[in-house]
Amino acid sequence: MFDFIRAHQLSIMLLLCGACGVLMFLLLITHFLRSKKRWILIFMEFVAMSLLWFDRLAYIYAGVPDATGYIMVRISNFMVFFLTSGIVFGFNMYLRDFFINDLGYKKVPRRLKFTGTAAALGMLLAVIAAFTDLYYYFDESNLYHRGKGFLIAYIIPVVCSAVEYTVIRQYKKNFSRIIYISLFLYLWVPVSCGILQIFTYGISIVNMSMVMVSISLYLFTYIDINREVEHAHDVEIRNMQGEQEKMKRLFDQTAKAFVSAVEIKDDFMKGNSERTAELARKIAEYSGKDEDECEKVYYAALLHDVGIIGVPDRVINNDADPDESDREIIKNRTVIGKEILSNITEYPYLGEGAHYSHERYNGTGYPEGLKGEEIPEIARIIGVADAYVTMTSPKRYREAKPDFVAREAFVKGGGREFDPKYAEIMIKLLDKKSERGSDDVKKIEKDIICGKYREQTSAGILVENEITRITFECRPAVGSDDGFSAPSLILFDAYDGRVHDNRRSIDAYKYVEYGEIWFDEHSIRTEAGNIKDTVILEKESSSGDSVSGLYEILAGRYEDHLKLKMNSPAYEKEVIIALPNGSQSAYISLTGENCEIKDISTEAAGKKTTEGDIPRIAEVKSYIDRIESDVKNVQIDRTRSASTEGIELKERLKINFHTMSLPGASLVWHCPYFVIFYSEDGKVGGPGYREYGLIKLYGENESNTEFAGNNISVRKTEEFPGWDTWKEINKAGLECEVTFRRKKDRVILRTCNIGVDMENITTITDGRDKIYVALTGDQVAITDIRLKGR
Repeated sequence: MFDFIRAHQLSIMLLLCGACGVLMFLLLITHFLRSKKRWILIFMEFVAMSLLWFDRLAYIYAGVPDATGYIMVRISNFMVFFLTSGIVFGFNMYLRDFFINDLGYKKVPRRLKFTGTAAALGMLLAVIAAFTDLYYYFDESNLYHRGKGFLIAYIIPVVCSAVEYTVIRQYKKNFSRIIYISLFLYLWVPVSCGILQIFTYGISIVNMSMVMVSISLYLFTYIDINREVEHAHDVEIRNMQGEQEKMKRLFDQTAKAFVSAVEIKDDFMKGNSERTAELARKIAEYSGKDEDECEKVYYAALLHDVGIIGVPDRVINNDADPDESDREIIKNRTVIGKEILSNITEYPYLGEGAHYSHERYNGTGYPEGLKGEEIPEIARIIGVADAYVTMTSPKRYREAKPDFVAREAFVKGGGREFDPKYAEIMIKLLDKKSERGSDDVKKIEKDIICGKYREQTSAGILVENEITRITFECRPAVGSDDGFSAPSLILFDAYDGRVHDNRRSIDAYKYVEYGEIWFDEHSIRTEAGNIKDTVILEKESSSGDSVSGLYEILAGRYEDHLKLKMNSPAYEKEVIIALPNGSQSAYISLTGENCEIKDISTEAAGKKTTEGDIPRIAEVKSYIDRIESDVKNVQIDRTRSASTEGIELKERLKINFHTMSLPGASLVWHCPYFVIFYSEDGKVGGPGYREYGLIKLYGENESNTEFAGNNISVRKTEEFPGWDTWKEINKAGLECEVTFRRKKDRVILRTCNIGVDMENITTITDGRDKIYVALTGDQVAITDIRLKGR
């Protein structure tokens, strides 16, 4: 390496001088450094460049015997020794400035004062050496030779470097890591090279190293400043973000406070605006909108109904269903809302949401009767969210509607009242909520106290095919020593799984009570087809208290029959209940009279009810006692509770059948479904079952899975009579025709029924050769199934 440096030394020196010159120019035009620090660094780069430039001249003119060579050799060598101490002096200036202006010290350490003085002394000695041959001398050939005091020239730079390092080391924690490294290199690289210089005569590695560390000091300073700038920028951004968050919180709190002030006018409105806002944001998220757009939707929905503040209290507090006059007054809230929110000029979408959120997709809304995409998108989203919250919230004149009633409204209203895109998202959100468990059916209470008869009733416990064990402790209520005391069960069905006793809620939740059963030999039948009590064992109580103790119920269901095994301190009995039909649900609610029911607990018993477990006490209500054709008739009492055998799809298949919704059917999806699937035995739910598509007769599909995707298009023809009539026709019965066409991995289903024309394309991705289709549904009887092209 030394041979390479010796051979190319002059070129290396020239290159380093050029680098110093470039850095000096950059320092002159830069603005990111303090003025004093900038001029100190310029001075240091100038000294380093001059040192190496004169050192290079010394080599060039060494041994040149003419007058120019004589002068240049002496000047250049003098400048080399003089500027070596000048480098130390410049570095001392840099450190002193750093302590005062960067670290904020009022005084610099004394050691830096010492090194500054020593560096000045070194420059003075260089002047003396030029006239005394102390450091060097020249022979008659004008060649440079080391003098007897040559090493003295290096003592001051080395000692000063060591002293300066002690200062840097002491205050290390005050320097950034980058600056500390640069200072360490600046001090010790030249010292190390100075030691090597003693043994490598003829190579100026010390001077070249001084220039390189001067360059590195600039670069490290630049990097450190960049980091400081970035840090300052980050701090500024964080501060700005903090301010933005504060402003956002302030706006959020102000908006919610304003909404709360508006909702004070009506207890039935409390919380509805925030529910609408949360749901609108969720719909926006599901539609793929970014965070900013979702925030806009949220606040527009939160404030969309502020115009209600201008509606008279007599209209709001009217317990009756609003008449035409009241409805016209209520409609004016959109105009009032826009007027209020238009003052918030920074957020024009707030007024837009308030003004247009009650427009309807088919133009039947208000205030302007806009249609389709004439309605601003933000208002179309709010319209869906607001409709759901309105339907599922109680009013003065009606009870809240359950989720599946709201779901039907979106199925029926998509493309009519609501934007079909956002209505479909709402349906998917409701389906996800249903999968997690409906909020409408509340968790069973742990304790209830019944003074008067049926004063309290527990939430309903659903009776299903899997046997449920219900246990609780019971004792007479305080003060009931002389009166009748006993717990009982209410068997019922309701949309919300709750017992209801007023006409409004009975109608709203389609409440049906089958009967009430006590733990003795008594029971009351109301809407049940039949109830049969069998007392297995009558127990004797040694204490005379036949009420207090542990109670247990085992409840199971098979089709339209229930079986209860009831065990109490006084009796052990079995009860068989025949429901009006197999389509209805059955809940058990705990209640009683003058008793305290404690520690109510439910758990799965780990056993299912089979056909032979419950003796029939009522005739089967069958709606499939009709002609059978190619496929066996099927009655589906509850969602997909039964299905036909699988029919293999090859190239083309036409299925004709008769369908009739069961008497208890009330929703649009109480109709036939078509399931496309694979299983090893060709049966729905069979071994290796994979479902590719579930298409419903009214124009909805499900089952986009990892194995298939579905794309449905639905069109209502001129023959479509409206959904209420559509349901009535399904109840009366109709003939349907469905065609299937298979093209390798695609299955195309087409059908048109009562004006609902649809095509569904199922794209299968798992490469199965055999694909089947079966008929199923919800509360429907499918008969006279005929196949063509099988």
